[in-house]
Amino acid sequence: MKNLRPRLAVDMDEVIADALTAQRLWYKDVHGYQWTENELRGRHLGDLATPEHAAGMQALLHDGHFFGDLDVMPGAQNALEFLSQYFDIFITTAAMEYPASCAPKFQWLQKNFPFIPTLNIVFCGHKSILAADFLIDDNVRNFQNFRGQGILFSAPHNLNVEWSPRVANWKDAVSYLMQMHPETDAP
Repeated sequence: MKNLRPRLAVDMDEVIADALTAQRLWYKDVHGYQWTENELRGRHLGDLATPEHAAGMQALLHDGHFFGDLDVMPGAQNALEFLSQYFDIFITTAAMEYPASCAPKFQWLQKNFPFIPTLNIVFCGHKSILAADFLIDDNVRNFQNFRGQGILFSAPHNLNVEWSPRVANWKDAVSYLMQMHPETDAP
């Protein structure tokens, strides 16, 4: 029997987990960087730091524990809990970039999103393998060969990227998705 509920795939970092704030704090505390929002526009932090300092951040990310203490993106918990009434939600993270992050990310999800079934958590490499109707992600590269609709979640590094649809926050994401849902009206 065919599943009638649309499938919503949701990225973790910079979509439901605030990795950017934690990384900025590390760069500030360890190396004294204090970048402005304008300096961050269209750039990754590693592009703004010295190669040695960027390598230190990469080592921290490869260790994996960094991912276990991130703050939740504003509105993400309430939005996903609401959307779970209308969509089958899958958390889909390209964790193979940092394999040691899998256990910390899984624990973080259990703590912050206990309503997401554990079988709906996908650690993957290429997101083109996902069989979902929608994918909310902050990197357009993850929409390549994805067969559903990619929804770009705004982050400083992607502000110069042309993509539609784009959502600025979880309120916008809920509004867009409810307009796309075949059996509901937008809240």
